[in-house]
Amino acid sequence: MKVLLINVPHTAIGSRIPDDHLPPLGLLAIGGPLIDDGHEVTLIDAEFGPMTVDQIVARATELQPDAVLFGHSGSTSAHPMITRVAETIHHLLPDVPVIYGGVYPTYHWREILKEEPWVTAIVRGEGEETARRLINVLERRSSLDNVQGIAYRKDNKPCTTADATVIKNLDDYRIGWELINHENYSYWGGKRAVVIQFSRGCPHQCTYCGQRGFWSRWRYRDPVLFAKEIARLHRDHGVEVINLADENPTSSKRAWKKFLLALIEENVNVTIVGTTRAGDIVRDADILHLYKKAGVTRWLLGLENTDEATLLKIKKGSTTSVDREAIRLMRQHGIISMPSWVVGFEEETDKDYWRGMRQLLSYDPDQIQMLYVTPHRWTPYFREAESRKVIQLDKRRWDYKHQVLATRYMPTWRVIFWVKLTEIVLQTRPKALYRTFLQPDKHLRHAMRWYSEMGRRVWPHEIMGYFRHKLVRDGPTLKQFWGEAQESEEYSMSVKTVKFFDKRIALPVLKPNS
Repeated sequence: MKVLLINVPHTAIGSRIPDDHLPPLGLLAIGGPLIDDGHEVTLIDAEFGPMTVDQIVARATELQPDAVLFGHSGSTSAHPMITRVAETIHHLLPDVPVIYGGVYPTYHWREILKEEPWVTAIVRGEGEETARRLINVLERRSSLDNVQGIAYRKDNKPCTTADATVIKNLDDYRIGWELINHENYSYWGGKRAVVIQFSRGCPHQCTYCGQRGFWSRWRYRDPVLFAKEIARLHRDHGVEVINLADENPTSSKRAWKKFLLALIEENVNVTIVGTTRAGDIVRDADILHLYKKAGVTRWLLGLENTDEATLLKIKKGSTTSVDREAIRLMRQHGIISMPSWVVGFEEETDKDYWRGMRQLLSYDPDQIQMLYVTPHRWTPYFREAESRKVIQLDKRRWDYKHQVLATRYMPTWRVIFWVKLTEIVLQTRPKALYRTFLQPDKHLRHAMRWYSEMGRRVWPHEIMGYFRHKLVRDGPTLKQFWGEAQESEEYSMSVKTVKFFDKRIALPVLKPNS
């Protein structure tokens, strides 16, 4: 079959400001197995330009595919654009099946299949094996009933098949790197880059996390094979920056250390950036020199808050003392720290913001990422917040960078004031300015300057966006806006026996939804 993968442009500020673009890993991960099955696979990456809806549709109709597949790392905030493109393509190519995958459609399959008749089927959970089976069934024009892990219409009603089982060996499926021209993708200020995963999922229990249940269990790739793939990307395609898409790549110290040693043995000059937990950094104090030697340059630390009660409530599993020590250890080993701080919890006051800013200053991070709490209805946190008022009705802005919920004691203008004040104070304090402009390490100085430049360009857009896109004063409740909580469906795939922290453990099989 001629299979077309479409990565729609994202409207988020962070996607539009940088001159760099990263490849759409999710679609490439689907494309590799489909190519290996003998299908003719093409990718339209509409982030470049970005392409308009008309341009995307014109290119799609020119290719005359037998099936069109949509997916996007932005998921919730990308859905409105995917809807527009998919509907238009369907009107021009009415006989071509439209397949939709990703986090958002995995959980919102009922509404999508009910409201968007152009969507043929939805891939729920990770899609490498499910997409293969689905495309093969479509090619044979067989029934979709026996394709595990999908949602579709039966007797004109949305339904699901049995849940797909999590992939036990992530190395059984390859990424379709041949679908892209590596020269077009960069990060870190023009350096050739890719997004790739060492692991999937997260073993921790943070109540607000929208990714944990999607992957169902934490698993990792063979550390040596993963290091070899990075080395090949560097040697064959000139890739310099590896952006890890993992939620928590360092969960297993033994596996992570094995990867670091294997990558050091490959002797390639790459920069590794990603996200991890402060507790893992503290745990790995004795091997942080291996982090640095392998190329780890920056970690985003999901600190989320500086209030111990809030951290306990959202089950973050960390403490402020651990967070502070992690940042100290990273600086000691020449690794840039970027803690994330989430605002917008219901009971916050000016006093909380002031205390939080002072706490962040005491951590002395190199950079800071400010985010707004953004509930997903398949997470436990959604039920806690379901009675809160929604102030942002445009789903394209449910991207963690826009206020979406009202707070009890703070008007929206004061929330954004504190966010911007905290950013200014943290990023322009003398220590931060020294590390940005006078730091002796040229590699770290380049990284700090690049991020500072992105922040300088994004900052006024966020301020103007606040005034341009008016927030509603008396919106619906979160439950009215998104529907019933569905934490009982949080785990998207069934789990039998999987590798978890280097042990073989039996886990319950989750019942399929119907």
